Amino acid sequence: MNYEGRKYVLIAGILFISFVFILRLFWIQVVDGKWKAEAANMAERKVTVYPSRGLIYDRKERLLVANTPVYDLMVVPKEVKAFDTAAFCKLINVPQEIFSQRLTEANAYSKHKPSIIEKQIPADQYAAISVHLHKYPGFFGQSRTLRTYPHHTAAHLLGYLSEVNARKVEEDPYYRAGDVIGVGGLEQYYEKEMRGRRGVSYVLVDVHNNQKGSFKDGLYDTLAVEGQDLFTGIDLDMQRLGEQLMVNKKGSIVAIDPKTGEILCLVSSPTYDPELLVGRVRNTNYGILQRDPIKPLFDRALQAQYPPGSIYKIVQSLIALDEGVIDVNTGFPCQKSLVGCHNHPMAGDIIHAIQYSCNPYFYQVFKRIIEQDKDPSRFKDAALGLAEWHKYMLTFGLGQRLPIDLPSAKSGNIPDVAYYDRKYGKEGWAFSTIYSVSIGQGEVLVAPLQMANLAAIFANKGWYYDPHVVRAVGHPDSLQRKYQKKHLTGVDPKWYDHIQEGMRRVVEEPGGTARGARIKDITVCGKTGTAENPHGQDHAVFVCFAPMENPRIAMAVYVENSGFGGTWAAPIASLLMEQYLTDTITRPEVVQRMLEADLIAKEATFVKKPKPKRNRR
Repeated sequence: MNYEGRKYVLIAGILFISFVFILRLFWIQVVDGKWKAEAANMAERKVTVYPSRGLIYDRKERLLVANTPVYDLMVVPKEVKAFDTAAFCKLINVPQEIFSQRLTEANAYSKHKPSIIEKQIPADQYAAISVHLHKYPGFFGQSRTLRTYPHHTAAHLLGYLSEVNARKVEEDPYYRAGDVIGVGGLEQYYEKEMRGRRGVSYVLVDVHNNQKGSFKDGLYDTLAVEGQDLFTGIDLDMQRLGEQLMVNKKGSIVAIDPKTGEILCLVSSPTYDPELLVGRVRNTNYGILQRDPIKPLFDRALQAQYPPGSIYKIVQSLIALDEGVIDVNTGFPCQKSLVGCHNHPMAGDIIHAIQYSCNPYFYQVFKRIIEQDKDPSRFKDAALGLAEWHKYMLTFGLGQRLPIDLPSAKSGNIPDVAYYDRKYGKEGWAFSTIYSVSIGQGEVLVAPLQMANLAAIFANKGWYYDPHVVRAVGHPDSLQRKYQKKHLTGVDPKWYDHIQEGMRRVVEEPGGTARGARIKDITVCGKTGTAENPHGQDHAVFVCFAPMENPRIAMAVYVENSGFGGTWAAPIASLLMEQYLTDTITRPEVVQRMLEADLIAKEATFVKKPKPKRNRR
């Protein structure tokens, strides 16, 4: 066969096909202008796909925090053509000088990368803007979500979102300028769990900003991963009632399920509507809240540190019993020359001392703890006694930050030997110097969260789980194991029966200081406290748990500048416990009295009477 002839035929065929392709390319690129125009009108755009942030639920899986769609108006400076600036600024409702500044900053950042011109435009407003964007090449909308609060409650507990700062962008490669991050509350503590992971989509757009489909059918796209939901122990009904009862009052409420350590209710008052810190009005509203003299941004439940007052006597009792310096039948006379007290029958045992809240009784109790004659020097002896006392206090979660899943919780202050050595000099102090600690005054400071945890310890007869808000992440059944470790106090559990009986008498028996906390058919155990306030009327505190036989709730209520603990703090706690345990309120007149009370207004007109100084003994 003649293969030489076939070779030339094959070569000729290849040359012919190549000529056809070259001719076609010449026609498309040089002769026919429509293809050149179409290529010029098509551009590839990288669009960030923001994930949906995790939602937050209460203990009954009712939404506390949800997401709502918003849009950021973006610009790619290289694609911008001449346009009517005044009309565009009117369309997006941004002053021309601010718009010009942002456009200049976008050019300085990158001519090819998108920058934000206006952020967080609500969906309804963006709908009116988007129909006109084809007139303005280079501008486009990018969807994302903002938080919304269906019940307008628990602002301090939940936190809010804010734009990430430059320092955070440098420290964490995940974030970019314009991203949002959780600030305060659960939003900050669970930021990594709730933020999810962003994705990227490459799309083709024409000169009119119309999308023409995915680039290469989405070959290079990455999917966004949604953030994980949080399932909390918060009871929404109780939280809302607590905030209502604390209106026009300064203070806090913390309620705990003693069996699990879950926070049932966390109120800081004054508070604010969390919706105020959402969207484009956030900065303006934040400034207003920050300048408010009653400090609504301050989280009193976690960050305020107060003298605990008489509730501290319960802990003193337990330590003294465990140390053997008193027994349950020890009695002391109410000798007011030692320390001031109200009128009451003599406390002939520890149960009645708690019921009557006798100050001189606990003066003597603390003295026996501190002065145990372990050293002939009363100064060294006091140091030895205080060192042992301090060890006990730490086992009750005092003097240290409780590991709650919220940022900024304070540790309070439980003075130790080193503290007093710094203050008075080594061997420069004795019991007579520090006796005010016996009744929860002096240098002792406790945060309301720690007070509620004490109530849980009393309910459990000597143990507690770390208080926490979120019981599960991602799924209602995925409980957090780190909060399932039981902590024991250093006190023998046998002493708690006597303490509980004393606390029961405070509420249920004549002569008790919290009779206003009684609930029909429910045995409440509690202890009032009145903490001295050098700047105004004394602060009131009440710690409690119920039912006595099988405690389901432990609580601390602290009301600033309100006087005696049984007047305001105890009734508020009682109403909240009744609502939680029975799902109803049977004393509307008490609710009304709490709602009508404006203690903040009274604070402004209160004139404190000077108290006579007492000699140290």
